[in-house]
Amino acid sequence: MECGNVTSVLEHFELMGFTYPKELKILLLTFFFLMYILSLFGNGLILLVVALEPSLHKPMYWFLCHLSIIDMMICSVVVPKMISWMLKGNGDISFTECATQLFFFHTLGCSECLLYTVMAFDRFLAICKPLHYSTIMNHHLGTCLSVGAWFGGCLHSVVETYLTFRLPYGRGSQVNYIFCDIPAVLKLACTDTSINEMVISVDVEVVAVTCSLLILTSYVYIISAILRIPTATGRQRAFSTCTAHITLVVIYYVPVVYNYLRPPSQDSLDGIVAVFYTALTPLLNPLIYTLRNNEMKVALTKLTGAKRVTQTITH
Repeated sequence: MECGNVTSVLEHFELMGFTYPKELKILLLTFFFLMYILSLFGNGLILLVVALEPSLHKPMYWFLCHLSIIDMMICSVVVPKMISWMLKGNGDISFTECATQLFFFHTLGCSECLLYTVMAFDRFLAICKPLHYSTIMNHHLGTCLSVGAWFGGCLHSVVETYLTFRLPYGRGSQVNYIFCDIPAVLKLACTDTSINEMVISVDVEVVAVTCSLLILTSYVYIISAILRIPTATGRQRAFSTCTAHITLVVIYYVPVVYNYLRPPSQDSLDGIVAVFYTALTPLLNPLIYTLRNNEMKVALTKLTGAKRVTQTITH
């Protein structure tokens, strides 16, 4: 759709956020602020525990550290700006800031999808190929897989960002969303966006569907291997190492699939659903991995116990 006499680049956009009753403003501000702080604290705690506990220096926790870094960054990309919008009642964001936010969001979001896939592959090797696990999943492969997840996310986002912001904009400046995301921004373009939407949609679908199928395939083999373990204790121990990962994959993928793998809509619920994978999932990740993972609980207990002993000796 043409916009007439308009420059190719706007100076700013305006994030419209989501609709909420005014009397809930303080409650929502407090809620998002606490979620953000707790997300940073929880994921930072995982990094600290893994770094200080030698028994956790394994590929599984190496990948978990990368997941924690992604979660800290992805909530920092979205939540502070959302809190600022709620405080000021104004969601102004410069064109450059909007492009930067979109780039980092899609880099981190795609990297997280790829990392969940890598973590599923790690569990597949640990349970289905236990005798060869340490040989296959060595430090070099672990580093390559984690770097590959980041690189894949960055490459995906470069394509998405370039296709989105090479267009002329001027059909209004109001982004009807909680952050600068592709579908909401493209609605303001002053030209036909059907090719962009098709390419971007295929790109997102290929990443999401491929990762989902690889994770599903991994767990088909994992569950089959677990069922062949002769003792109930052995089956429970093997399955306990996977439950946290399965839970996180479901929590992350369900809202992502809802927002991205269905026809575009103007539904205000889209913005609320986006809160799940931009604010809630980063908060739940450390909780799930510390509460449902025995090794993490033991390491955390040892760390806090050591601090208490140190404080007692000091006093």
